[in-house]
Amino acid sequence: MDQKILDGKKVADFIEIQIKSEIESLIKSNSVIPGLATILVGENPASKIYVNIKQKACAQVGINSKIITLPETISEDDLLSRIEELNVNPSIHGILVQLPLPANIKLIKVFSAIDPQKDVDCFHPENFGKLLIGNEDLVPCTPKGIIYLLEYYKIPISGQDVVIVNHSTLLGKPLSLMFLNRDATVSIAHIKTKNLKNITRIADILVVGAGVPNLIKNDMIKDNVVIIDAGISRIAGKIVGDVDFENVINKVRAITPVPGGVGPMTVACLLQNTLITYKNLCC
Repeated sequence: MDQKILDGKKVADFIEIQIKSEIESLIKSNSVIPGLATILVGENPASKIYVNIKQKACAQVGINSKIITLPETISEDDLLSRIEELNVNPSIHGILVQLPLPANIKLIKVFSAIDPQKDVDCFHPENFGKLLIGNEDLVPCTPKGIIYLLEYYKIPISGQDVVIVNHSTLLGKPLSLMFLNRDATVSIAHIKTKNLKNITRIADILVVGAGVPNLIKNDMIKDNVVIIDAGISRIAGKIVGDVDFENVINKVRAITPVPGGVGPMTVACLLQNTLITYKNLCC
């Protein structure tokens, strides 16, 4: 690996070309177009942007994207009913619910309501449990994208000390399992961890997703670390990550930019997961 900037956009484009080609071939043989349904609850501006990005990516590879917009005031029962309608809809092969959701809606109920065979975010307990025992047929999109990016650039994982500054169900927990499946030694930290610097400085691979701009400073990393910055914030109209990029760039072995690193990989892996669920259901 001789490239310092891990270009997620370039790798995502590579993945999407492969997906488009495979979808075109499959449609010729069975005439069924892959369908992805996204449920958007409320008027969160960031969520709208993310959903539009996903819809555009679907169009580029040949996936029929359906966006279901629901009011912020929707009840949990009504949301679960809408999910069940999609579960039994034969033209829909993948379902995702855009986060965050209103406080009155329990995430575990939403994750559990989605048909595991259509669960492209892979947060259903059945799919999460498969990951726990090493089955990676279908895994969450952002962790999948991070591992893919490291493997694409031939960055060693086995035997490496990995520190993940995030302990969420969306990122830290599934990603830690994927690193363990590859024989890394994994430490989990988060924004409330005491003496965070003492932990991040041991990392050969550091993944950060705390949502705190410039959290990781030069003195918090060792020389030649590989950094995956999964944080995203907006400051004065500029999108920034969790890492003080300009002040660590000369110290690292490799690093993802923000934007253009983890984000495009997450979208590409969503398309990849939709292709997997489509093939499982139709082919």
